[in-house]
Amino acid sequence: MSSSDWSPSSPLYAGNAAYLEQFGDDALAPWLAQALPGQGTSDAAQVAVLRLINAYRYLGVRQADLDPLRRFEPPPTPELDPAHYDLTDADLGRDFETGSLFGVGRTTLADILQRLNNAYCGHVGIEYMHITDVARKRWLQERFESAQGNYGASIPLKKQLLQRLTDAETLEKFLHTRYVGQKRFSLEGGESLIPLLDLVISRCARHGAKEVVMGMAHRGRINVLANIMGRSLESLYSEPQAGDGAPLSGDVKYHQGFSTDVSMPNGPVHLALAFNPSHLEIVHPVVRGSVRARQDRRGDVLGYEVVPVIMHGDAALSGQGVVMESLNMSQTRGFRNHGAIHIVINNQIGFTTSDPRDVRSTLYCTDVAKMVEAPVLHVNADDPEAVAFAVRTAVDFRYTFHKNVFIDLVCYRRHGHNEQDEPLATQPLMYRRIQSHPSTRTLYAQRLVDEGVLTQQGADDMVDRCRERLEQGGSLNPPAESDFNHIYGIDWARFSGQPESEVPTAIASERLDFLGERITTLQHEIELHSRVQKVLDDRRKMRAGELPVDWGYAENLAYASLLDTGYNVRVSGQDSARGTFFHRHAVWHDQKRERRQSGVYIPLEHLHPRQGNFTIIDSLLSEEAVLAFEYGYATADPDTLVVWEAQFGDFANGAQVVIDQFITSGEAKWGRLCGLTLMLPHGLEGQGPEHSSARLERFLQLCAQDNIQVCVPTLPAQMFHLLRRQLVRPARKPLVILTPKGLLRYPDSTSSLADLSEGAFLPVIDDPRVPLQAKRVVVCSGRVWFDLEAARAARGLDDVALIRVEQLYPFPEIAFRAALKTYPQAATFVWAQEEPMNQGAWYQTLHHLNHCTPNRQSFHYTGRPPAAAPASGHLSRHRAELDALLNDALETPYES
Repeated sequence: MSSSDWSPSSPLYAGNAAYLEQFGDDALAPWLAQALPGQGTSDAAQVAVLRLINAYRYLGVRQADLDPLRRFEPPPTPELDPAHYDLTDADLGRDFETGSLFGVGRTTLADILQRLNNAYCGHVGIEYMHITDVARKRWLQERFESAQGNYGASIPLKKQLLQRLTDAETLEKFLHTRYVGQKRFSLEGGESLIPLLDLVISRCARHGAKEVVMGMAHRGRINVLANIMGRSLESLYSEPQAGDGAPLSGDVKYHQGFSTDVSMPNGPVHLALAFNPSHLEIVHPVVRGSVRARQDRRGDVLGYEVVPVIMHGDAALSGQGVVMESLNMSQTRGFRNHGAIHIVINNQIGFTTSDPRDVRSTLYCTDVAKMVEAPVLHVNADDPEAVAFAVRTAVDFRYTFHKNVFIDLVCYRRHGHNEQDEPLATQPLMYRRIQSHPSTRTLYAQRLVDEGVLTQQGADDMVDRCRERLEQGGSLNPPAESDFNHIYGIDWARFSGQPESEVPTAIASERLDFLGERITTLQHEIELHSRVQKVLDDRRKMRAGELPVDWGYAENLAYASLLDTGYNVRVSGQDSARGTFFHRHAVWHDQKRERRQSGVYIPLEHLHPRQGNFTIIDSLLSEEAVLAFEYGYATADPDTLVVWEAQFGDFANGAQVVIDQFITSGEAKWGRLCGLTLMLPHGLEGQGPEHSSARLERFLQLCAQDNIQVCVPTLPAQMFHLLRRQLVRPARKPLVILTPKGLLRYPDSTSSLADLSEGAFLPVIDDPRVPLQAKRVVVCSGRVWFDLEAARAARGLDDVALIRVEQLYPFPEIAFRAALKTYPQAATFVWAQEEPMNQGAWYQTLHHLNHCTPNRQSFHYTGRPPAAAPASGHLSRHRAELDALLNDALETPYES
């Protein structure tokens, strides 16, 4: 046996290499050494060459020329030194088998080294050997090893690259002189982002893209808005004058989003840039949600037509946990987009005062990408042709394998964190180098002049034409399609109605019966767990009127009624399919078959052929990324009831940035309508501080300008009508529902079928006993009403009225005032809540309560005293606190 037997064309190699090559040629080396005993130094050298080739594939990126500033010489990588493998200068002229080195076969060691350096150590470095899939790894290997560092730019492409660089640089200089002192978070130093995005969009269009949805933070956003999206500077920089009556707040220009349609050779492409606050990476899952909605709307099951392009900053990418959460769910069934194109604007500093030793614990900012086996293409931003090669490779990879891919655009930041910042104060050496470093456009223009592609005068004319268009108020990007009818677009104007618009939400009893039959009928043989079988049997009795309607049946009927008329329903959350408290059971599991063997049946998918789509997802253990995803989905599809359910209400704490920056303020800042529904289990039931409160007070504190709805339903029919109202009325507002836990099976918390077929959502529920001569009127919200009612009945208190406020915002003033008027004006008015005084609804609702009393009497508070934690962790203390609350609410005298 000789080393030639291990040629890629030999039977021995072909028979065994397929397994070993998934680990790289390095895996062949010890096997080869064992298979060639006593073959001498020649065969040992062959093994060494294979190991060297493999080392370049793993580590060549560390010697790549990636830093435009060349601040540091990359430290030597011993594994890339032939001497590390006992190869000497004498071996340079000898022929060796090259294993899977693309298109080579057998050549000299000197040629092998040159090829490896060209492929892996130029202006594009790649990390891909962490990928376990052989096909993906081999595809990338062939791309790089066949290119040999020749990035293949044609003369038209070279001119296009220079034009887009000119557009980017000229715009920044124009803004610097026209809007002196205004923050814009300049792209200078990273101008290659503009030709990069230009090429990404056109390359995706060649593959069939019809929509590209982008997300980015503030760095370079104005340049992208103007040069890629085509937004005019006048519209971007104009601001409403004080006193013009504009009811909404607006936002700074570098948070703005935009959408447009651009012409491409294969037809128009719709571009959307998501709005984003200063919580940099939070836009990542929002974009993914928006893309998923658009893919679902088109039936784009492999992601050919709608593509997410997500831009990151280097420090934010490695520093913010939502990136990991978003990547982790990117390949799951309910959240995948079939691959996103990630672009890192890597200015190598993060923020002005950062020290590289404090920024991260990994070698590269992109190392988080390895968790999903995404390839990472690091590229020197001062070489536009290398950037173009990286784009072609990344986009083609995404479309070939439908997986995530990262382009790390290694650049710099010419100014400080913003234009008023002074970076020399904390980064003197780096910024002296930047001050003397020519711009990317200057370097590339000179390169093309040297190559004879154009003259210096031609390069200068490009700048003059750009400046002239800007001075005249024109756009630098290709003209947008002005008359393109986007058939998958959404007419949001139809949702301009008021949130409190009266719309019928009841369902005819005959149709309700039909839907009840469909969701309680098995379409194929399935053996249910005994507890689930009882749920099904009870629901059949509810349909027949033999049992009152419980929460699970009412909720499933609400979904069925929406699906019946063509709306879609999407529900996600931890345990959402079954329900954390074992009540929903929208998915039935066969006890004798695995899920993959038709062991799952979803009744809401089997109403009739013309129904809407029903999706229910047991999401991964994430709140921030999942809720942001669902927000993005809801803002892109108003005809889908999008529901996110927290396992316990306080789990929303982990997604507070989504609630603050998007859900409650997105309409005021950006005009973004959203019908997202949040279900947050809430109620103090002795389960301790972490499983009691949905932090009602936080949501109420965020309420203003009719931005959201906050409801605390106490009956299944209320839930039924709430969910239906969310879609059937001509308005889209986020809905926060504080849902029950123990009430889900509470005998008195039930409804009748007539409540669904004839009723409506009641924002205020008056006392069903109607004690007209009540001396005390106790108003409350939520499950505490049942505790109060039980205590009132046990004590025989016929002079106490109990009123439920089921909608806390927008506060139902008219309905509440009408309820109070039925009672004597001399009555004592009491607000009772189970939450501590500094929590719950008291402080945020008091002014509404007092405003509605007949003679402007003041409400008195009863409830737990102020507390740092939401609830006690000891059941005995919880019961004592509840007894005290009930005594105070029902019998303690108050001074008028």
